Amino acid sequence: PCRVERLERLSRDVMGVYLKLPSVEPFVFLAGQYLDILLADGRRRSFSIASPPSRGAPLELHVRRVPGGSFTAFVFEELKERALLRMEGPLGGFFLREDGGEPIVMVAGGTGLAPLQSMLEEGVLSGLERPVHLYWGVRTHSDLYAAERISRWQKSLESFRYTPVLSEPGEDWNGRTGWV
Repeated sequence: PCRVERLERLSRDVMGVYLKLPSVEPFVFLAGQYLDILLADGRRRSFSIASPPSRGAPLELHVRRVPGGSFTAFVFEELKERALLRMEGPLGGFFLREDGGEPIVMVAGGTGLAPLQSMLEEGVLSGLERPVHLYWGVRTHSDLYAAERISRWQKSLESFRYTPVLSEPGEDWNGRTGWV
């Protein structure tokens, strides 16, 4: 079980969902892993954990509203702080391997930034020294919901580079365009 500690609208169609876990049961995960929200009808919805493991609670998820999606409609229209949810995790083998000194290239589309955010924030906290280049593809400039956070990474990680890529750029966009 987990409790919704906070909901935060990150963009027009992305909700930050912050989950508080029971303190009696430690939740140990690697930056990059995901969890499943277990729905009452037996269905599951998978979400990458956006918070770094060393930060502890709450767990941060990025939920993008999907047209016709019953769970995402619930998150945006009905879910309230302090609500109880059930989850299972950690799951998955996607995590940053620390056994090499090679540069790291990270590529994300939309809320696919979440596991990379976990890795980068864990790297900031642990003094990551490897060169990192993050490419983040979204539709429009307003979909770049993590601009402040990415700016902090640029200040904290000396060898960090960031390239946003818009598939539907406006006239005022001078950066990269197309599909990441």
